[in-house]
Amino acid sequence: MAPLHHSAGTAGLTARRAFLRQTACAGALAGSAFSRPSDLATIALGNKRVSRLVAGSNPVFGGTHLSRKLGDHMKAFFTLERTVSFLKHCEEEGITAFQSAYAEKVRDALRAVWEKGSRLQWICLSDERDRERFGDILALKPIAIAHHGTTTDRYFRAGQQQKVADFVKMVHDKGPIAGISTHNPDHLRRASDSGWEEQFYMCCFYDIYRTPEEIKAKVGDSVVGELYLASDPERMTGRMRQIGKPCLGFKILAASRLCWDKASTERAFAFAFENIKPTDGIIVGMYPVFSDEVREDAGLVRKHGSPPSRSSLQFQGR
Repeated sequence: MAPLHHSAGTAGLTARRAFLRQTACAGALAGSAFSRPSDLATIALGNKRVSRLVAGSNPVFGGTHLSRKLGDHMKAFFTLERTVSFLKHCEEEGITAFQSAYAEKVRDALRAVWEKGSRLQWICLSDERDRERFGDILALKPIAIAHHGTTTDRYFRAGQQQKVADFVKMVHDKGPIAGISTHNPDHLRRASDSGWEEQFYMCCFYDIYRTPEEIKAKVGDSVVGELYLASDPERMTGRMRQIGKPCLGFKILAASRLCWDKASTERAFAFAFENIKPTDGIIVGMYPVFSDEVREDAGLVRKHGSPPSRSSLQFQGR
């Protein structure tokens, strides 16, 4: 039976068992403090440095890429108080940056941890849909803003990539480090060849937004839900290694499909760090309900991401 790790399902757990574990983990988070030294390896992002593990935000928003019910469970767990505790615990474990879109809960949580002495840095995911609240985003002083990957891919497919370039220039002119997120390695190549003003990339290990026609060409049929191809991480990390600018890989666990147990989770982390550049990092969403995933993942980064290395480890597609 699969554990509920990152975005995995709750099958097989009784309501009482789930409640007891959730309460225990929430209590542990509430006791976090800024006492542990930041000993994770770091990379340069523009003129800043961030840990090679960046905390992702999908669980905070209930974005599971699996099911609405699990998403509802995540949103119910991540109250403002627990989100604050989660961010404090991330910093306690050496994670120095949190990546998310703008939302009132994110705003209030970041303000709360900063008021308590946190030095956690914020990387914002945005696009022109945030035009009316861009002032609110800048008021939180993000160190970096990346153009949203789904929008990036849609614009590239429509031949409207200039909109991405215009957004990147606007961010760059405002002061934060400008970036581009994408799920498609070909779009990553085209962006990196463009000569735009982006300073980093966010790169999904899986091209989960293929068109129906692209999916049919790949597997010969339509699919229910998102398509996660075992060969996708090789394609994306291969492209990341060809680019001189830093990249942050995300969905390294295939939205929980690669973390059925500790061994499979570790294989995914090992693959990521063995196949990205030493100047790259990863973004991982963590759901610390049934185990302390923050501490577990930080430990895997200490083991496999420091010192950075590159070898011939091959992805097993699990």
